[in-house]
Amino acid sequence: MANIFFTSDWHLGHANILTFKNYDETVVRDFSHVDEMHEYMIAQHNSVVKPNDKVYVLGDVCFTNKWLPLVDRFNGEKVLIKGNHDNLKLSQYEQYFKDVRGSHQFKGVLMSHIPVHPESLARWGFNIHGHLHSNRVLDYHNKIDHRYLNVSVESLKDYTPISLEQALSIKNLHLNQTV
Repeated sequence: MANIFFTSDWHLGHANILTFKNYDETVVRDFSHVDEMHEYMIAQHNSVVKPNDKVYVLGDVCFTNKWLPLVDRFNGEKVLIKGNHDNLKLSQYEQYFKDVRGSHQFKGVLMSHIPVHPESLARWGFNIHGHLHSNRVLDYHNKIDHRYLNVSVESLKDYTPISLEQALSIKNLHLNQTV
């Protein structure tokens, strides 16, 4: 049986992302070159995702079609949830992704690139998203809002995609704490 995984914000070919800083001034991605970043992300991805697994890539794959062929090196049947940097033509993405969507609902979870507004979240209860890189959605008390799961590669353990089981476990942990 195939497994389901989530990841986001690969930013393939985006050399400038290697200069981005966190609030504490550490670099967001500690690689010397984009090729090193690509090889590491592909290795981490393929260490858990098998060829027949399904992977939801929650946006920001790459800025130009020059880097799209790298997508084939990531294992799995990939579904793209388009991000704010995914501006290529649909026909270009269709060569590398089984499906391309704006968002997707599955098992009481909303998948999107940008986190949905908290007032809209009640309909689903849990949002798996990207976009924020190493940051998290905060609640009105400035604490991490556990109704959101950021799967940007920088926020995942060692750039490794998270499984559906892990995501649902996090969701259920949150639901049990709020009951």
